[in-house]
Amino acid sequence: MVFTFWWATLVYCPITCWIWNSNGWAYKYGVLDYAGGGPVEIASGCSALAYSMVLGKRQEKMMLNFRPHNVSLITLGTVLLWFGWLGFNGGSAFGANLRAVMACWNSCLTAMVAAATWCLLDFRLARKWSMVGWCSGCISGLVAATPASGFIPLWASVLLGVVTGVVANFATKIKFWIQIDDSMDVFAEHGIAGVVGLLFNALFATPTVIGLDGVNTGVLTGGWLVHNYRQLYIQVAYILACGTYAFLMSAILAYGINIVPGLKLRADEAAELLGMDDDQLGEFAYDYVEVRRDYLAWTPAKEGMSQVEERIEPSDRHGIREHGEMASLSGASGM
Repeated sequence: MVFTFWWATLVYCPITCWIWNSNGWAYKYGVLDYAGGGPVEIASGCSALAYSMVLGKRQEKMMLNFRPHNVSLITLGTVLLWFGWLGFNGGSAFGANLRAVMACWNSCLTAMVAAATWCLLDFRLARKWSMVGWCSGCISGLVAATPASGFIPLWASVLLGVVTGVVANFATKIKFWIQIDDSMDVFAEHGIAGVVGLLFNALFATPTVIGLDGVNTGVLTGGWLVHNYRQLYIQVAYILACGTYAFLMSAILAYGINIVPGLKLRADEAAELLGMDDDQLGEFAYDYVEVRRDYLAWTPAKEGMSQVEERIEPSDRHGIREHGEMASLSGASGM
C-alpha cells in the first residue's frame, strides 16, 4: 500500500501530466497516445520490472508446483477486464460519438486477433490449446489498443493484434534472460504491448479516425499513412522517456521502502513456503489437497492393470514431470 501511494504520486501522475495536460511536454510535442499507453501501460510494465528486480526471485521449492490454480477465474477475470476496457478506451473519446464506437471496435478486433495469435504460438510448442494463453493474448491486445484504438483504422487493428500477439508472447521469455520473477508477465503484456500500440500510431494514425469525435475535425496530425514521417521519432522519444522514468523512480521507491523498518518487501523463508494466505490471514481460498493429477502415482498397483495404465510411464503419472521424476528416483532408492 505504501508503494502504491508513492508510485501513483511520483510516477503515474507526472507521466499523466506530460501527455494529458495541455502544458505537458509530450502534449506540446505532438505525441499520439489515445487512452494511456504511456502512463498506464508502459509505466506499469517498467515499474513491475523494477519491482521484480528489487524483490528477487521466489525460492526454487515454490517454483516446482507452479501452475494456475483456477483457470475458470482467470477466464472470468479476463472477460470482466475486456468489458471494462471498452469503457476505458471508448470513454476516452469524451462523448458518445463515432470515435468512441471506433475505439471499442478497434479494441475488440485487436484483442481477438492477439488472443488467436498467442494461442497459435503456444500450440506450436505444446500441441494443445491453452485457455491461459488465450487470456494472455486478450490482455496484451487490449493493452496495445489502449494508445492506438482512437487513432488507427479497423484494418490496422488486425495487424496490431498479430504483431502484439507475437511480440508480447516472445517478450514473456525476457524474464528468464535477465533472471527475474515477473510471475504475471506484466512487463511483457503491459510494457511491451504498450510500446507496440504507440509505435502503430506513428505508422497508421489518420485524421479520418481522429475527426470522428466531431471536435478534432480538420486536424492534420497522423502517422506515416498520411506522410507524417516525423511522428515515429516523436513516439520513440515518448516511449523512452516514460519507460526510463517509470523504471528508475520505481526502483528508487522500492529500494527506499525496503530499508524502512517494518516495511520490508520480502517475506521471510518460512512465510513464503507457508503461503501469504496462511501467514497473513490464517485461512485459504482453496484449502484442499489435489489428488486427481497424481492418482496413478499413489494408487497401489493392482492385478490386471488396464492397457491405458500400462502405457503410462511412471515418470509421466504425475501432472508435473519434475514430480514424476522425483517419484521415480525415490522408488528406485527404496528398492
